[in-house]
Parts: sequence; C-alpha cells; structure tokens
Amino acid sequence: MRLISFQHSGRRGIGVMTSDTQFIDLSKAAPNLPTDMRALIAMGRTWQQRVEHAIRGKAADYSINDISFNPVVIEPQATWAVALNYKAHQEETGLKRSEYPEMFLRVPTSIVGHQHELLPPPEKYMNAFDFEGELAVIIGAPARHVAEKDALSYVAGYSSYNEGTVRAYQRHNRQFGLGKNFEKSGAFGPWLMTPDEFGDYRKQSVITRVNGGEKQNCKLGEMLNSVENQISYLSEGIRLQPGDVIATGTPGSLPGTDKHMQYGDLVEVEITGLGVLKNRVGGKA
Repeated sequence: MRLISFQHSGRRGIGVMTSDTQFIDLSKAAPNLPTDMRALIAMGRTWQQRVEHAIRGKAADYSINDISFNPVVIEPQATWAVALNYKAHQEETGLKRSEYPEMFLRVPTSIVGHQHELLPPPEKYMNAFDFEGELAVIIGAPARHVAEKDALSYVAGYSSYNEGTVRAYQRHNRQFGLGKNFEKSGAFGPWLMTPDEFGDYRKQSVITRVNGGEKQNCKLGEMLNSVENQISYLSEGIRLQPGDVIATGTPGSLPGTDKHMQYGDLVEVEITGLGVLKNRVGGKA
C-alpha cells in the first residue's frame, strides 16, 4: 500500500494510491480516520488494516495532477539523519567514522514534498549545495530499548529522501545543525510504502539523478549501520514515536561526478521498488 500526504483546495489529506497517478481520498472513504499521516500511524498497529478495509471496492477520487504533495509526514516529532553510513561517502568526505551511528536532527521547515521547489541558499554557497539520496524509514509504534532482531516490526513504511545540505555551513563548526537545516533545502516523498509491499530493503538500491544524469547508485544493503541497528541504537536513548523519520544515510557519488545542485536542476531520488522523489532547485532570489 502507498499513502501520500496532500493539499487540495486549502485542506490537508491522506491519499491511498490506486495507480502511479490516481488515489482515493481517505477522508471521503473513511471520514472517521485522521487526515494527518502522523495521527493515522499513531492509531496503533491496526491502522493499515483499517485503511485497507475503508478503501475496499472504492474508485480513485483524484489524480496527482489535481493536488500538491506535502512531505509524507508533515511535522514528525523528530527526523533523525545518519552521517557517513556508506564506505564510499566516508572516503569522499575524508571524515573518520565512529563505530556508532552518527546522528543529527532535521527540522520540518527544512523539508518540502514531492514536486516542490528546493530553496537554494545564498549565491555564494551554491557551489556547496549538495543532494543526498537516502532511504527514509517511518516509525510505526512507540519504540524503546528495541533489540535489532525486532526493529523492523516497528516500521510503518519507507520513502525516498533528499537530505539536501549546505556544506559550507556544515563545516563552520563541529555541529552539523544549520548546514543540514537550511529552509526548504531537502525533500521527502512521494509516498509511504508499507513494508509488506516494499519487502527486504537490502535488495533495493538508492539512485540519484540530476537533469537525467545518474550521480549515485548503491545497494541499500551496503549501509554500514543497518536500519535495524539505527532503530535499536536510537531507542536506547529515546522513545521513538509513530511518525518519527530516520533518513538512513547517503552513498558516495559515482566516479567523475559530484553532489552539487545548481539553479534550475531537476533532482530525482529513486528507491528501487518504491518510487521516485522529484524536485527542482529554484532560481536566484
């Protein structure tokens, strides 16, 4: 099952995809269910069955051309991102990796939905405005002190993520914060795909293209810290909540390419078997 967060005629909603372009408006199929993805997931482990029951036999209400995409989870309690989680990315940055997952946080205002423009930083920093194609994991149930062997049972779904970064600001000091949180610098979408449809994430790849040219292509199974490890590690310190997001790290660039984005670039992050997140970089202010 694939679910989107959308905006239509001034209201927010959740859509259930019936094809790559058509969807059922959940508020019409089930007016008693939440219209916010985080609230829907927080209903408990039966939320998926309730949605499936609600849409059974229903026809699509809208095309994706009729609506505006919101980030899959609009305002998660937390979005955790993982640094240096692929060997090639570690090598291209020249940074030494810890034996533990290296985590930092992103704020909701730094993220846009599918097909929305990325807001470029000031012109002097455009040569350091980088895409980072990643698998996003959406947590589905409160998770505290979770063993790695049980971690995937806490996942509500997966999505694509462009963890856009202004490298110059990232390097100003030892904290990644501002360089990872420029307004509308990253993207999240187009939809949440449930684990039963996505299957084993290790068998899939993350592919990033800029203006049609391939820039990244890597198996998700090459993560240095697995999804299971990331969930378990985070749950040692905090209680992960439904709707929390983990951006699981970006691979290195393909030989002869770089990660810079420029004005007007069309950036696509594909997670094979899931879908393609597309965003264009805006023009000069």
